[in-house]
Amino acid sequence: MHHKRYCEGIERHQKVYFIIDLFRISMKSLYSLQIYIEVYAMGKILVVGAAGQIGTELVLALEKEYGKSNVIASDVKPLPTEALKESTYISLDIMDEVGLRKVVENNDIKEVYLLAALLSATAEKNPAFAWKLNMEGLFNVLNLAKDKVIDKIFWPSSIAVFGPTTPKDNTPQQTVMEPSTVYGISKQAGEQWCNYYHQNFGVDVRSIRYPGLISYTSLPGGGTTDYAVDIFYHAKKTNNYTCFLNADTALPMMYMEDAIRATIQLMKAPSSDIKIRTAYNLAGISFTPEDLAKSIELRQPGFGMKYASDFRQAIADSWPNSIDDQDARNDWGWEIRFDLNKMVHVMLDNIDPSLMD
Repeated sequence: MHHKRYCEGIERHQKVYFIIDLFRISMKSLYSLQIYIEVYAMGKILVVGAAGQIGTELVLALEKEYGKSNVIASDVKPLPTEALKESTYISLDIMDEVGLRKVVENNDIKEVYLLAALLSATAEKNPAFAWKLNMEGLFNVLNLAKDKVIDKIFWPSSIAVFGPTTPKDNTPQQTVMEPSTVYGISKQAGEQWCNYYHQNFGVDVRSIRYPGLISYTSLPGGGTTDYAVDIFYHAKKTNNYTCFLNADTALPMMYMEDAIRATIQLMKAPSSDIKIRTAYNLAGISFTPEDLAKSIELRQPGFGMKYASDFRQAIADSWPNSIDDQDARNDWGWEIRFDLNKMVHVMLDNIDPSLMD
């Protein structure tokens, strides 16, 4: 009798665990099904300007999030970079409105991340082309959303929208913006056009004012903050660097992994949570070239830093020292993960100086 009750107890015990296992499997399957339905309903993602500093890492992160088959990388270059050789790639000129529309319609694109632009220092060498590229590309994508061909747009702004009259410390979301570069002017104008298309045509366009971005996966792209990337290549190759900004020039920076995470987080947030349709301030790590050099020297004793400022110093002087990003934190839960020393550690461990050759 006792043996029978004992066996029945085991059977009941096993049944409970069996039901729990079934529940776990069902929940896992439901989660996978939910992701599949989201991706299927969303359509595919197109990243324009995928060969650039942000684009490369964004493509790889989006592939990880949504699957390789749902992300298309594009750039004006005829062939993909080494980092994107396993990705779906289409050569595309963002100023070719007809070609862009054809790519979007033929590939069931519903979200576009528009990263193609001429950056601050490079734009100053060819301001007319910089304005044309930065603005026409934006209009071509905004009009696709206006015509209901695509559903959602990410377009990056920059701290370049601020100028010499902007409060430099803890720069607020709404403040004076009198940019002194063609890049900043184009970004400020672009912010207003994004807001205009949202207010008047219901376009779901979202934006971040990126600080200087630091990454080891691609070479510097011609921006004023790019010293903070270039320095690591020289540190690993020669253990010294000559900086084109003054030692005490504080600028807002961010490690790329944080920036990519913020971008995807912003795009995944419910539309009702996005209260700002110009561009969100995004703070990272504010530091000077001297601060960065000292942090590198902790890892590489004997690292030498010299200073020879050029025309980029005037650009940097017009930008903030630090940023207030409370709106991003409140609206869609943004928070930073990489401080200066953690970022330096990762960069020195992963930078490949042979890319400079």
